[in-house]
Amino acid sequence: MTRIAIIDYGMGNLRSVAKALEHVAPQAQVRVTHDRHEILQADRVVFPGQGSIRDCMGELAHWDLVEVVREAALGKPFLGLCLGPQALLEFSEENGGVACLNVLPGRVTWFGDLRDPATGERLKVPHMGWNQVHQTDDHPLWRGIPQDSRFYFVHSYYLQPTDEALVAGRTDYGFAFASALARGNIFAVQFHPEKSAQAGLRLLANFVDWNP
Repeated sequence: MTRIAIIDYGMGNLRSVAKALEHVAPQAQVRVTHDRHEILQADRVVFPGQGSIRDCMGELAHWDLVEVVREAALGKPFLGLCLGPQALLEFSEENGGVACLNVLPGRVTWFGDLRDPATGERLKVPHMGWNQVHQTDDHPLWRGIPQDSRFYFVHSYYLQPTDEALVAGRTDYGFAFASALARGNIFAVQFHPEKSAQAGLRLLANFVDWNP
């Protein structure tokens, strides 16, 4: 039986993610856990989150999960959701600057005074709601998901990887920002697959079947 650990550090739609994974993988054992041994012994790991990156890093430290997340991200199929991919980068501008996990090269930047390039109208921040994701490669987690499918976003900061090869998907909101990153056994998305209807469920199902 496939064991999937959803990292519980007190933040994120943990139960919603668990229910979505149980739906697409009824034969899998899905566990929401902050137990380091259970996380490291799992076959697959999901790192969800929402809210403040400072709170995220503080809670990971509180539960002694910083090195656990790094180890899991380096050793098994690993899926980061929403705040998850931001935490995997080196640094976030949020809250005056926060050092992140430094698993992937890059930083997290505030959208700022965002304007529609066609009309000049101010765009709302946070970027919230449904938006298209343009797949920039043929990664296995995109299998069966039509190009430019819509996913659900809620965020005020965006991913800026320093290595263009990490970008697996882009989304337009004032400009084209990286909305999906991939390297080796890591796949991380800015959106919420668990809230993204059939496209999101398909991505989660692909993750369950993925053997990087």
